[in-house]
Amino acid sequence: MNRRELLAALALALAGAAGALPGRAFADESTDARDLWLYGLPIIEMATTRARHLAGGLRLNTFQHARQLSDFRSRTVTSPNNDTLYSIAWLDLTQGPVSLTVPATGDRYWSAAFMDMYSNNNAVLGLRTTGGGGGRYLVVGPGQTGSGPGVVRCATPHAWLLVRILTDGAEDLPATHAVQDGFRLSGPAGVAPPAFAGRGAAPVDYFASLNQLLASDPPPATDGKMLARLKAFRADGPGVAAGIDQARNIARLAEGRTSFIQGWTYTKANLGDFDQDYLYRALVALSGLAALPVAEAMYLRSQGERENSYWGDGLYRLAIPTQMPVNAFWSLSMYEQTADGQRFFAENPIGRYAIGDRTKGLKRNADGSLDVWIARTDPGGERSANWLPAPKTGPFNMTMRLYLPRPEVLDGRWRLPAIEKA
Repeated sequence: MNRRELLAALALALAGAAGALPGRAFADESTDARDLWLYGLPIIEMATTRARHLAGGLRLNTFQHARQLSDFRSRTVTSPNNDTLYSIAWLDLTQGPVSLTVPATGDRYWSAAFMDMYSNNNAVLGLRTTGGGGGRYLVVGPGQTGSGPGVVRCATPHAWLLVRILTDGAEDLPATHAVQDGFRLSGPAGVAPPAFAGRGAAPVDYFASLNQLLASDPPPATDGKMLARLKAFRADGPGVAAGIDQARNIARLAEGRTSFIQGWTYTKANLGDFDQDYLYRALVALSGLAALPVAEAMYLRSQGERENSYWGDGLYRLAIPTQMPVNAFWSLSMYEQTADGQRFFAENPIGRYAIGDRTKGLKRNADGSLDVWIARTDPGGERSANWLPAPKTGPFNMTMRLYLPRPEVLDGRWRLPAIEKA
């Protein structure tokens, strides 16, 4: 596939992935391999993430609580945050519903996102939706009975429950742990899933695992055209490898051709509830799996200098306004970017992976605004207090998180200033 063909394929996908991918007539096997690989990527990534957690000792239908904030050693899920403690559970509803107990949380930010195996948020409990008074909920799978305001419905028999609880530094950890311990699951024990291939597997293995996963967690009827293509597809054909290479190139190129406003991307309205936008769903699975829907959080990613990343040694400056348009909190996270498009925290001499409205010791300007200084080495002087360390080497990228964004963020009236070279 030459560059013109690649750009044409990307243009087709970006023009309307919700209709473009499933609506195509049956094409050659490389085209089918390309589209089907992207279609299956989210459920493959969900299964891979589940396997990592289970290998670490987590049991199905139980919580595992992270007691410390994510740092450079956190490599299970791409683009972690450094603001909330995570409590995770992988649900198996095939044996029956599961009950969730939520403790009283007061005014502390929290959310509990229920994601189906296609990475859609089926429901988000939390400060925004259910408040801080606590409660008890019945989590049901497809075809299971349950009624009333306390019922949470998952679209697939298996699901990921990801709880985020805001913590305000080391001194707040004991109180945050107490909140975590109040989250409890009860119900039938789950059945351990078999091993599945990852995104780097050989085509035959990748598509065999995809078919298994589609059988255990059927997609919605609106995916019918994609399923028909998959049924007629042969993963051992001579054009399959080329098609998968096209898919990976499209993912990389699409990431680099994102639209930016003043140096930032703004989350699409269908984040976390993708419907038939298969390309966007695949890109998020690769670079930001488990993203919350926009009403809960907006994720702004910096443009960088080239290839959607920063490469220089700095110094860079971001001017944070006096008032940020959020009803919860904001933070700016620093990530090193891997060759396959994933993002993780990088080790640094001061152990700072993000700067936000709760960061201790920041020096604000007379009007209350804040200058964040970004560099690989300490900028020195008064700038040291507001230093966000970049990785020692290699490309890096930043994400601004706005939790419970206000209407002016959601409708585009408010924009974050660009990062500038100092």
